[in-house]
Amino acid sequence: MITLDDFVLKNIRNTIITSDDVADKNCENFVGATQIPLGIAGPLKINQNKSSHDYYLPLTTTEGALIASVNRGCKATYQGGINTFVDNVGITRAPLFKTKGVTESQKIVADLKKTLPKLNDLALSTSSHIALLGFEDQIVGKNLWLRFSFDTAEAMGMNMVTKASEKISQYIETKYHVKCLAISGNYCSDKKATWVSFIRGRGKKVWAEATIDYHTCLKVLKTSPEKIVEIVKQKSQLGSIIAGSLGFNAHFANVIAALFLSTGQDAAHVSESSMGITEAEVDSDGHLYFSVYLPSLIVGTVGGGTTLPTQTEALDLLNFGKRPYDVLKFSEIIAAAVLTGELSLTAALASGDLVSAHQKLGKGKK
Repeated sequence: MITLDDFVLKNIRNTIITSDDVADKNCENFVGATQIPLGIAGPLKINQNKSSHDYYLPLTTTEGALIASVNRGCKATYQGGINTFVDNVGITRAPLFKTKGVTESQKIVADLKKTLPKLNDLALSTSSHIALLGFEDQIVGKNLWLRFSFDTAEAMGMNMVTKASEKISQYIETKYHVKCLAISGNYCSDKKATWVSFIRGRGKKVWAEATIDYHTCLKVLKTSPEKIVEIVKQKSQLGSIIAGSLGFNAHFANVIAALFLSTGQDAAHVSESSMGITEAEVDSDGHLYFSVYLPSLIVGTVGGGTTLPTQTEALDLLNFGKRPYDVLKFSEIIAAAVLTGELSLTAALASGDLVSAHQKLGKGKK
């Protein structure tokens, strides 16, 4: 593990990425690295099995006020902590097949449902770290989509599931004499915000909730629970509805992008990972109940950009176990961090401080 002081010192020295760090895995035609400011927020308290644990969040961003906002959210939720929950629904890949029509497609689907162990064996032949969770189908005319869901252990797993899906597709082509038009038929849906991922889930479904007492709302968030609830209902929910948004929140993408860049996640997955819903109520004691739901969080703790020097250190800084790090716990930390940022921004809107905060922290003006 790495301490906060060690992490700060190493990043002050500006760890340099070399061609050896990225060769044949991260970047072609490598010429150098782009620096983006990195800051720390926290401590973030998450409740775990009748105890709690503190985390410091490495956030990479060029947006002034974002880290300060997350930091304020951490402070506001610290007394009671944040409860988190995660469901591993699996990363998906959906090959598209050309059949003779609906009748044949229906027969293929019915037969494949009887042979799931065989399909899982085919997936396992490509990697010992993958397991087929199941599949969904969609038929339109002579087109058949099969949306396979896989458990990819601690990896984000897109390369793994593509390889496994190719193996399964080859089996389907041979057995049923149909053609695979594309190994990805967009019903996955990868790196796109879609209703299928919103409703069915993709990667990890994650929930986080916190109760903030009335006096903490006034002292730390500078507004009342009632005003925060009003902003959530009228802005984040109703405003999103009239905009036709695929998500009902204030700014999930801000926190997710900052954590993704810090920890070596695939930045393109911010598009679907930042879908979600913010909900808030005033409870019977007059305190604020605040929660977030992320239906399609796409993350990993091994492979890809997680192996780069600073990104490795950022994962170490989070201090949530031993390598290979538990991707489910990592998902819960991200959801809790999203909650803190969402809470603080919502409070700033409710108190009318959003513009002044950005003028002070985002423009360099006093």
